[in-house]
Amino acid sequence: MADRGWPDCAKSLKGVVLDLCGVLYDSGEGDGVAIPGSIEAVQRLKTSDLQLRFCTNETQATREKFVAKLQRLGFDISVSEVFSPSPAAVAVLKQRGLRPHLLVYDGVLPEFDSVDQTNPNCVLIGDAAENFSYQNLNEAFRVLMGLEKPVLFSLGRGRYYKETDGLKLDVGVYMKALEYACDLEAEVIGKPSPMFFQSVLSDMGLQPCETLMIGDDLVNDVGGAQHCRMKGVQVRTGKYRPSDERHPTVTADGTVDTLAQAVDMILAQRGH
Repeated sequence: MADRGWPDCAKSLKGVVLDLCGVLYDSGEGDGVAIPGSIEAVQRLKTSDLQLRFCTNETQATREKFVAKLQRLGFDISVSEVFSPSPAAVAVLKQRGLRPHLLVYDGVLPEFDSVDQTNPNCVLIGDAAENFSYQNLNEAFRVLMGLEKPVLFSLGRGRYYKETDGLKLDVGVYMKALEYACDLEAEVIGKPSPMFFQSVLSDMGLQPCETLMIGDDLVNDVGGAQHCRMKGVQVRTGKYRPSDERHPTVTADGTVDTLAQAVDMILAQRGH
């Protein structure tokens, strides 16, 4: 594990970006469950001199419903602080005049109400969970194969995530299936897309070197942030696996047991 710069880098930080699922809470039945110490850790960051944003690939609910769930769990969080793929995707679709065939979770469909979906000229997939049936995947495949210039968007490319009852397959698995079947490469909206991270940095008005990303996904959270020249720290909660610390291509700037431990280290370095 290469800890060079961590936690010393905390002294020069101006902003912190947090992943949500696996860092703040584990999703599951009902609202899920907050990871011990994470509610207090968020509050401590909010009362510090650091800017705070939340960056998630959550695509099973609108931001409003998602934030309401986190608030019920006890987190001090607002919609304007949360960056998720669906609103970013809507902006891209409108900018490029694209009409999507959607293969997404029912709860996120309202995010796309303002987008023309007649006579689709692209396919967009998110974490559709039970909607990832053979029939629905085959329908998306047929739409792509019927286009002269097929375009596939994926709201993230995660392989799996953790819920309270265990690991679940994520959207990246199905993205790869469609890529293989249609012989194309998907455009990823969400982590680890540099454009997605840049939108968070722009909102804070900060440079990458002034910002730290904390996540449980080594490749998409940590690696994506590092690719944008941000520091990336991984927590040993959520989807973390011990093998992450021996990954062949991505090495976190630091690895900590929990978000609470990371916040302790950051604020200690800053004299708080």
